Amino acid sequence: MTDHPRIALDPHVLAGKPVVRGTRLSVEFVIGLMADGWSEADILRNYPTLSHEDIAACLAYARDALKSEKIFPSAA
Repeated sequence: MTDHPRIALDPHVLAGKPVVRGTRLSVEFVIGLMADGWSEADILRNYPTLSHEDIAACLAYARDALKSEKIFPSAA
């Protein structure tokens, strides 16, 4: 997977889930907010420690994680 300098993986923070570096906000949480309809402006207003670059890094991390995932459809 591509290196993401704004994303940290530390087994002592949120059990090793990928988080925005320097926070306890997981990539999953940020992506979930967006999936629930939050705009970037909503996220930045409610989580002022985040930046546009942090949100973009979450999206890039998720993209790269999915890019490397192998899916094998089962026969119905």
